[in-house]
Amino acid sequence: MFITNTKRIIKAALVNFWRNKTVSMSAVLVVSITLLVFGSLIFSNAALDSVLLQLKDKVDINVYFTVDAGEEDILELKKSLESFPEVESVEYVSREMALENFRKNHENDQTTLEALDELGDNPLGATLNVQANETDQYESIAKFLGENSSSSSIIDKVNYYQNKLVIDRLTKIISNTERVGFVVTLILIIISIIITFNTIRLAIYIAKEEISVMMLVGASNRYVRGPFVIEGVLYGIISSALALIIFLPVTFYLGSFTEKLLGVNVFEYYLTNFFHILLILLVSGVFLGVFSSYLAVRKYLKV
Repeated sequence: MFITNTKRIIKAALVNFWRNKTVSMSAVLVVSITLLVFGSLIFSNAALDSVLLQLKDKVDINVYFTVDAGEEDILELKKSLESFPEVESVEYVSREMALENFRKNHENDQTTLEALDELGDNPLGATLNVQANETDQYESIAKFLGENSSSSSIIDKVNYYQNKLVIDRLTKIISNTERVGFVVTLILIIISIIITFNTIRLAIYIAKEEISVMMLVGASNRYVRGPFVIEGVLYGIISSALALIIFLPVTFYLGSFTEKLLGVNVFEYYLTNFFHILLILLVSGVFLGVFSSYLAVRKYLKV
């Protein structure tokens, strides 16, 4: 009996959907747009995570020492830094290595190399390249270097504050982008709920005579309300499927571009995380459809 009733409810939902196909497709379209924006936020988040990861690998604190700084003092400071839990690695670049790197970087600049040779002595000091586990941990490392009186006399400069500016700007851009995306998604969710709500209300109005007959013959509340809730489920399923289909060519087209620009291929990300994205969009779409239908049924279908 339960299976038979369920089949009838689903059939009635399909009939309602097809009977009001123009309005139904309008609801599907709006929910699809909402899911597309929501899905775009997923891809954006993956791209931004990739940018932050690249930034983390490239950004570090460079401690430049004076020319007369003793190697023992530098290595002692290196040992102190390595004992910090925030520090991932500390690379020591000797004066000789710094000079060699400088020559390699300017091998095509003959004027600079000639000027360097004229100086005779090595004008470059040693360097410590300090990399933290997380970008927000550089502050405490820089503070330690600034307050360490025993090493202040041998340190020429620390370039943390230039890197901090880059980190802060990027973090601000990412934060603002996420806020805008959230607001746009929220607005579209509200629009989707309103349109789906009105679509179900219209379906209830069109089927009011059938509903009256069912109520007269003693149909249960579940049997009367069920088709309209299932109709909301249909909106969610079709919308999520439509969004997934649209994402396929779009991510394929943008894949190579995002890989060059941001270091992540959105098409490969889409394929790798397909079932994860499918689940998120499907659950979101069905929730929007069912929630809107439930509100409409509760308000306009008195049984």
